[in-house]
Amino acid sequence: MLPSIELRLAAELGVMPAQVVAAIRLFDEGASVPFVARYRKEATGHLDDGQLRALKERLEYLRELDQRRAAILAEIERQGKLTDALRRAIEEAETKQRLEDLYLPYRPKRRTKAQIAREAGLEPLALGLHADPGLDPEVEAAKYLDADKGVPDVKAALEGARQILMERFSEDAALLDDLRRFLMAEGIVVSTVIEGKEAVGAKYRDWFAYQEPWRDVPSHRALALFRGRQEEILRLSLKTMPELADPPQPSPAIERVAKHFGLALKGRPADRWLWETARWTWLVKLSLSLESELMAALRARAEEEAMRVFAKNLKHLLLAAPAGARTVIGLDPGIRTGVKVAVCDGTSKLVETATIYPFEPRRDWEGAIATLARLARMHHAQLIAIGNGTASRETERLVADLIERHPELKLAKVVVSEAGASVYSASEIAARELPDVDVSLRGAVSIARRLQDPLAELVKIDPKSIGVGQYQHDVDQTKLARMLDAVVEDCVHAVGVEVNTASIPLLARVSGLNAGLAANIVAYREANGPFRTREALKNVPRLGAKAFEQAAGFLRIAQGDNPLDASSVHPEAYPVVERILADLKRDLRSVIGDVRLLRSLDASKYTDERFGLPTVRDILRELEKPGRDPRPVFKVPAFQESIRDIADLRPGMVLEGVVTNVTNFGAFVDIGVHQDGLVHVSALAERFVKDPHQVVRPGDIVQVKVVDVDLERRRIALSMRLTDKACLRRMDRASGKPSGAKGSEKAGREAPTSAMAAAFARVRAR
Repeated sequence: MLPSIELRLAAELGVMPAQVVAAIRLFDEGASVPFVARYRKEATGHLDDGQLRALKERLEYLRELDQRRAAILAEIERQGKLTDALRRAIEEAETKQRLEDLYLPYRPKRRTKAQIAREAGLEPLALGLHADPGLDPEVEAAKYLDADKGVPDVKAALEGARQILMERFSEDAALLDDLRRFLMAEGIVVSTVIEGKEAVGAKYRDWFAYQEPWRDVPSHRALALFRGRQEEILRLSLKTMPELADPPQPSPAIERVAKHFGLALKGRPADRWLWETARWTWLVKLSLSLESELMAALRARAEEEAMRVFAKNLKHLLLAAPAGARTVIGLDPGIRTGVKVAVCDGTSKLVETATIYPFEPRRDWEGAIATLARLARMHHAQLIAIGNGTASRETERLVADLIERHPELKLAKVVVSEAGASVYSASEIAARELPDVDVSLRGAVSIARRLQDPLAELVKIDPKSIGVGQYQHDVDQTKLARMLDAVVEDCVHAVGVEVNTASIPLLARVSGLNAGLAANIVAYREANGPFRTREALKNVPRLGAKAFEQAAGFLRIAQGDNPLDASSVHPEAYPVVERILADLKRDLRSVIGDVRLLRSLDASKYTDERFGLPTVRDILRELEKPGRDPRPVFKVPAFQESIRDIADLRPGMVLEGVVTNVTNFGAFVDIGVHQDGLVHVSALAERFVKDPHQVVRPGDIVQVKVVDVDLERRRIALSMRLTDKACLRRMDRASGKPSGAKGSEKAGREAPTSAMAAAFARVRAR
């Protein structure tokens, strides 16, 4: 019998059972992960949000496992086949896979050939030959002939007996587990091109004749293979080394089947027949089903990794540096339809829109500059956000001209990712927020607001539309959505939400709230004015005590009556602050920010039966700098004005760029030429890098060296190893200048170029 769920979770997570019990109780009461992580540290023994989320997901799996276990036990007992040994095996099964393996022989199934053979009375023949290989199969089979039962001759009798043994062999849980482990260790994924698909599937040519051990196939490569198979370009299979030999040899799995059931070729009458039965069991019953299962496991593993990469990128993008309360002019570039303009003030309120036509067919360059200058002057704009889509570079040149002509405006320009902006423009959220604004102009509003506060704006868009993942459309969309929602949730709670300016979508992400309660908060705010205290939130319709408990600590009131309402100190802990102030004999405003004083206090002096050391320490840290923003300081990247197109690039150039996406094989960097360049993982740093996320994140401003430019295929290979001699040597070869390097480089130093080529091939498939 397995230990309780609580004990299993404690062992898996390496924590105390009491911590798990407390966390489960809180989750069952409706508490969210962020709330438990921040405000129930005493109960859970300081489990962090990562541990709590893992616990919650694993808890769901184990509860489903136990429900399935109970259903299987009931079904087998109903059949009258539940032995003590089988019950014990089922009760000790630790995975759903093991449980289903044990249930396989008892699972209701359609009438099989083995079942028909049993009905014909052939089971004693099958069991007898298996038990005593010294028996002659044909002699024994002759005893079971019965034309009325469909057994007219010896061949039919032996075929029926073989079907019975094949079914028994293929449903043996221990054998299935052994073969599964064997294939995981020794299996080789083989990809070949389907005949006649070479031309149409050219982007998959790197996998037309590809082999790699199952255990080693990385996520991005696996997903490319599966996409090629889905598009009917590639044929995938799982083989072992002997099967790939020339000439091919039988799979070692056959021998494992035979050995598991004690079969051996010793010259006895039934040995050959039994060996053939083992062979057919593998070929007919097991090979295809296990191949399908392991390919599904490979996809699941690849999807999990792809989703993890997407989640990391999304987190970094959401927590990118906000420009803050500055007036921003957002530009949504376009050629023939014009550049859409939106001005948002320091509170993100839209104050004016326009459309300018600096390009074909009107070419009103002067008029466009005049309009932008007027808007900047009238609204005291400080920043211009330019969407990075079509005509982005042309629009950037326009803004550069504006800044050069009007230095008195003190404007700075920033290129902003517009991924998902069109999705937002046509959404119900945009229609509610900007009902009187044309759909074509809403994208410019979103671009401006993204610069002011990426988190507040991007929560309005389905995370899958933001485009910072790898193969995000190929993975399980339900799991992806759940993982990305968790990321958004964590980011929102890490930063906190200003209740008097937050949108409905942002408020809806707060612990304890939903879209309905968020709408009620906004409606109450609009009807009664800004909230002055957190306590006033209790007046919002349908916002009950439980919702207030879960949400209050994450909601901020910057200019309220109580300075604590602008902090992450939960209202339930305000009495702790009052005890501290009473002990110090000082008022709150004089204590806030007094780092030396706060760090000199003994936190244990202010604990009680409800609030322990973790909470008191958190309170003291928060009083040092209430409502601190965990996001980095905003900086403006600087693209070289002379570099406007991929054709302007030359190997050896060192440029500044912005990381737009990070994958397992490297990072994509926008250097301002309409086409992101790839920094392969091998060129991210002078040291070995296993995970690119250890070095760069989306939104980072980085220095890169141009290594190679392929104009025909519009590929840019970059390196962050700015002093890399191998990169310099390749630069010299490309430019035709003699290299100053002496001697030959190690072969390994050439890795980035070939690795980048392979990575670009994967990008093509993506």
